Amino acid sequence: MTQFVKVPKERIAVIIGPNGAVKKQIEEAAKLKLEINSEDGRVEIKDEEDPVAGMRAMEVIKAIARGFSPEKALELFYEDFLTLDIIDLSEAASTPKELARLKGRIIGREGKTREIAEKLINVKISVYGKTVSVIGFPEQTTIIRTAVDMLINGVNHGTVYSFLEKKHDDLIRSQLDSIEYIDMEEDADEQEEE
Repeated sequence: MTQFVKVPKERIAVIIGPNGAVKKQIEEAAKLKLEINSEDGRVEIKDEEDPVAGMRAMEVIKAIARGFSPEKALELFYEDFLTLDIIDLSEAASTPKELARLKGRIIGREGKTREIAEKLINVKISVYGKTVSVIGFPEQTTIIRTAVDMLINGVNHGTVYSFLEKKHDDLIRSQLDSIEYIDMEEDADEQEEE
């Protein structure tokens, strides 16, 4: 099966990497072949042995195309449930000036808003072109999508930060509950063995 991904021309060099290193990493991780057309920005994914690995390779390429560094994008290969979520801002902005304003709200002064969101929710965020892209687990990307919607709709930054802090606490609580559940299962198994 052959798949195609259209990539902004200025991101092609990043996908190839120095001396083809990034392209080679993607090919080896997914056991497939990439053909990259620098002229039109088309990347062809072919000869894939594993369709899931092919889909992952496509996500990695899209992540790099949407502004992530190869190191951040390649993490998609190594965490099973890690996903790439791309939010299109063009529907919320009718002019280039409006798009720039929305991107500014999402990034924040000196990157503060993006940095707070990344740290509290433990995701990676890229604002590139007409998109906001997020690498994280599904629950995390849903939270960031909600925060981006809040910012697009004009909610003040303080309210968005409070929302993110609450969700940060919820995520920690959820992780602690799952750890306690695992511990209880292990205790029950040990008692059955006795």
